[in-house]
Parts: sequence; structure tokens; C-alpha cells
Amino acid sequence: MLGTLLALNVGSIAILGNGGRRIESAFEKTPVVGALDLGREGLPGDEHAWKHHGGPDMAVLVYAREHYSFWEDDCGLELPPSGAFGENFTTRGLVETEVCIGDVFRVGGAVVQVSQPRSPCFKIAARYGLSDMPIRVQESGYTGFLLRVVEEGPVRAGDEIRLVGHDDHGMTVAEANRIVHVDRRDVDGAARLLAVPALADGMRPKLMRRLAGEKPPAERDRLWGD
Repeated sequence: MLGTLLALNVGSIAILGNGGRRIESAFEKTPVVGALDLGREGLPGDEHAWKHHGGPDMAVLVYAREHYSFWEDDCGLELPPSGAFGENFTTRGLVETEVCIGDVFRVGGAVVQVSQPRSPCFKIAARYGLSDMPIRVQESGYTGFLLRVVEEGPVRAGDEIRLVGHDDHGMTVAEANRIVHVDRRDVDGAARLLAVPALADGMRPKLMRRLAGEKPPAERDRLWGD
């Protein structure tokens, strides 16, 4: 598998809002010219306003440029060339139906591993003024995904993204998203996903509660900011 890093994006905490609720967020990203040193916690200069964002298992958010046209047509949005979904890496050639949890990629001088699907939150809604945008994103499967950094190193727009490792126990990001966000009563799927060694620790508790027979939470804080 071969992809391309089309844009490298970072953001600072600012007021985010589009015709309604206004919140603090670093969702809006700016493309970087030149190289940045990718570290275990992500890119220098990229801030996080919410405790659920960032950390070693969520160091980099990836989103496929291929999906932009879908959102422009489906929602009537005018999207910027990169960073439209708060992503750090805007890519071509890496989509959720092909990339697996546990896949290892070399990009520039760094090595990264896919850790989980993105859990879309209410900040996407605030950015575009569409209250149901997080639900649309997770139901579409066009969520993007998160990376942990295995080897630190410089990255820049234009770098190749080359698959260098694949976990035979992995599952596609699209299937993981379906299990976590869409078919939330799928107990067998939860068990299969928990068996993926590379799955981020932060995703495991909700899946374990599902195996224990607990009712899935409404997740209103994530989806609606309640």
C-alpha cells in the first residue's frame, strides 16, 4: 500500500463557531511549509483544547482527501484544500476500507502505527454549523483514523506513506468504526476488536462494558457537547 502526505496541518486553540455555539478548539488547522519533527505526542505547534484529544495513541489524526468531494456534495460545504476535518495528515491513497488497525507506515523519517478509528465529536458540528455532522461522519464510515508514533522523525507535505508492517489480527478501520460507533450492540464484533493487539487502550473500556452486557452509553458529551 502506498499513499501520499498531501498536507501537514497544525492548529492553535481559538474560538470555533459557525452561526451558533462557540467553543474553544484547535480544530481549524493551517498547512505547514517545510518539515516538522513528528514526536510521540504529535506535531510541534499542534494544540488540544479537550482532554479526550491527543496522547501517544492519538498523536496524529489522518483524513483522506478522497472524501472531501462527498461532503461537499452531501452537505453543500465549501472545504479548504486540507485540514477540513481537523486532521494533521491530509492524505491520498489511505482509506478506511483498506487501512487496518495495527498497520505500520513509514512517512518521511518517521514510522507510525494505526491505533483506532476517529471518534467524531461536536466540534465538527460547530465548525460547519451542522448539528448532526458527527453522526453523519461516523455513519458514513469516512471517519479518518489515529496514529501512534513508533519512530520519531521529520515529515513534510509530499512524503510517501509506505506500508511496512501489517498485523494479521487487525481489522479495517471501517469495520472498527462500524463496531464502535454504528452497531453498538454487536458483542461478537466487540470481542474481535478487543483481540486486536494494536487497538488503542482508550477504546477498550467501552468494548469491555459491552461484553459485560451493559447498555451502550448515549455519548451525548462527544456527539453534542452536553
